[in-house]
Amino acid sequence: MNLWQRVREDIDSVFARDPAARSRFEIALAYPGIHAIWWHRAAHRLWGWRLRLLARMLAGLGRWLTGIEIHPAAKIGRRFFIDHGMGVVIGETAEIGDDCTLYHGVTLGGTHWSAGKRHPTLGNGVVIGAGAKVLGPIMLGDGVRVGSNAVVLKDAPAGATLVGIPARIVGRRPEISAQQARIAERLGFDAYGVAQDMPDPVAEVVDRLLDHVQAADERLAVLSQRVRVLQQAAGLSPDQDGGQEDPPLPSLAGCHLATNQGMAGCSEDEASSGRVK
Repeated sequence: MNLWQRVREDIDSVFARDPAARSRFEIALAYPGIHAIWWHRAAHRLWGWRLRLLARMLAGLGRWLTGIEIHPAAKIGRRFFIDHGMGVVIGETAEIGDDCTLYHGVTLGGTHWSAGKRHPTLGNGVVIGAGAKVLGPIMLGDGVRVGSNAVVLKDAPAGATLVGIPARIVGRRPEISAQQARIAERLGFDAYGVAQDMPDPVAEVVDRLLDHVQAADERLAVLSQRVRVLQQAAGLSPDQDGGQEDPPLPSLAGCHLATNQGMAGCSEDEASSGRVK
């Protein structure tokens, strides 16, 4: 692929993924993400020719003009898209596959000072949301999505969705056919790497704990009732076997965890419903 074909491919990839783009001419002139990639390709070529100082100077000029810092040694695949772009940092040993998307404020950084591989490797089709940090010599598989402001410190398998600090896997994309993949690509992708129905892992754990406590409470009540029936059948009373009346348990009725608002509490209006949301 010659230089003009590569430039056209870059512009077409942005035009296909950014609904705000009105024309290819606008993309070529006004998109800093595209400009940063072009500056990086020139600097990377100089780095490969061992003109390291000149490569760093060219990369610095690209950073000054675009607000995007890409080390000239970083390896970047085809159709790479940096949306908005300000504050993006890509380290020296970072490797990025084809069709990846990064939003503003993303850092592909290292966690130690020793030489060698110390920055992330991204597979194909990875989307990293605004403000996310992917740190260390970790591997994100094909199709991974990283939510905004997440901090990723461990490897992630293909198709995983990561959110939180530190990031945790909250979902896996199901396996789809090649035809379904083409349709999904044509329809678009989840902006900022976050789906609208993405679950909160902490809220989900608390919600399950509340369900477990309520089920245990109901089971204990059934067992206690059966014990009383057996006592009555044997002609015993609580006083005769040294037992006492069971103390009342605090009710969980009306308690809820609003995962979409991040709020928890107990509502008196729901107390009569007898269930935990």
